[in-house]
Amino acid sequence: MKAIFNILFITFLVLPDPIYSNQISFVKNSDTLNINNNDNDFCDHFFIADTHYFSKQLNSFSDLMNDNTGVYVLEQGGGAFISRAWLSQNAENTIDVQYFIFSVDNIGLIVTDYLLRAAERGVKVRILLDDLMVDADTDDILALDAHQNISIKIYNPNLNIGKNWCSKIKTLFTDFKGINQRMHNKTFIVDGKISITGGRNIADEYFDYDHEYNFRDRDVLLIGEGSHDIQDSFDQFWNNKIAKPISELVKLSDKDYDFQSVYKRLHDYACDPNNFWLQIRNRIKHIPSTFEEIKSSGKLIWVDSVAFVSDIPGKNIYDGEMWGGGITTTALIELVKQAQTEILIQSPYLVSSDLSLGLFKDARMRGVKIKILTNSIASTDNIEAFSGYQRNRKKILDTGVNIFEYKPDAQIRRDIMYNDIQEKLDYSPIFAIHAKSMVIDSKITVIGTFNLDPRSANLNTECVTIIYSQEIAENVKSLMEKELQPENSWEVTKSFNPDSKVSIVKRFKIYIRRIIPISIL
Repeated sequence: MKAIFNILFITFLVLPDPIYSNQISFVKNSDTLNINNNDNDFCDHFFIADTHYFSKQLNSFSDLMNDNTGVYVLEQGGGAFISRAWLSQNAENTIDVQYFIFSVDNIGLIVTDYLLRAAERGVKVRILLDDLMVDADTDDILALDAHQNISIKIYNPNLNIGKNWCSKIKTLFTDFKGINQRMHNKTFIVDGKISITGGRNIADEYFDYDHEYNFRDRDVLLIGEGSHDIQDSFDQFWNNKIAKPISELVKLSDKDYDFQSVYKRLHDYACDPNNFWLQIRNRIKHIPSTFEEIKSSGKLIWVDSVAFVSDIPGKNIYDGEMWGGGITTTALIELVKQAQTEILIQSPYLVSSDLSLGLFKDARMRGVKIKILTNSIASTDNIEAFSGYQRNRKKILDTGVNIFEYKPDAQIRRDIMYNDIQEKLDYSPIFAIHAKSMVIDSKITVIGTFNLDPRSANLNTECVTIIYSQEIAENVKSLMEKELQPENSWEVTKSFNPDSKVSIVKRFKIYIRRIIPISIL
């Protein structure tokens, strides 16, 4: 029975509904890509004459960077993409990226091209990806890894890369906990001085590019002291034995594989302005001014207390059970216990446990108001997680927590998303919450990768940035409260929920997921 359950669960986990699986091929076959080689002018904006521009930009902050952290919250998907592009273009020594998902879609290909161009300038690029969701052809990954300045490792490669169906089935039967232990960290670090971390993976839907489904997400850009801890965390993961070089896992299918043709096709794809939304194209043309805009926005705030907290590689790997907590779990528990007046939370998934229910109940008994925004049945991308939430929704309400569920057509998308996608399409893509954030007592802001579910608490490695700044807390809180308004979300009560807003087919899919124990969702 356990073996059958294992297979069912991984099938649900790895094979999502087709509506959310619209991916394109990588660059080996140019016939699958939309490539226009006639616009060389657009590519001119990728190149930089001053190779020390990055250092010059940071010089004005040199005194502040020693003991403080510059904090800039990235609310817009387009802005989050441009920030990564600017960092990639201006990196002088190193780029380190760590992601759970790095898709082979429009955004994934363009970001990969930025990293390749940096490597071609002599920048050392390290890419660390979780094994489970890698969807690129292994020959293409090996082609990138073959570049003298690019190194690629795979975290916990026990189910996907280099595995045939026989070995996958064997692992399902013999190492169920192991295949559920994923690296959910998301970091992008340049020269050890500037970093971006938060909820966004590298895929169209995290940057307002998808035609069917987009996430409302949140990252934070950190300059100076806070980036040092993120760099240390990345190095810890990179050097751990659970992260394996891609070259040790798979070999090229053809010894004469032409790496340079892969690089050229990737460049050609990213040089085609038709592969960028109009507003993104305009922003790319003004990338040199990106950092100046950040500095002059008034939203780059220097803070003397920022903590980056990450789980260790192989979290609970030696514990035979499906629980055990973690460093991030403990840090968040302490923050909730210390709250005095109010906690605002955004989490795409809200799968409660006895521990979280007890934390909520204790906080409410202390007089702390708690409001949580999560996805509705109509906006969720994860019906397994929603099934777990749905089963315990009444218990959460019984603790005194106010629950809000995101509307798939939340009107705030008109402020957060670049509007060129909305103008081009004659329909509105689904808009779902993916931000994992918390504001406590209007003084402390948490931005990270941690979902409110047992999987984040016990299985996945997670990371969070804890920012002790009233100014930042009030800015983030203001936007979070807007998302609780009726035009953006439904308030759930014991007598009302919006589950009837979707088809009976989706409701049935969620119902049959009740076979999955809540403890592993």
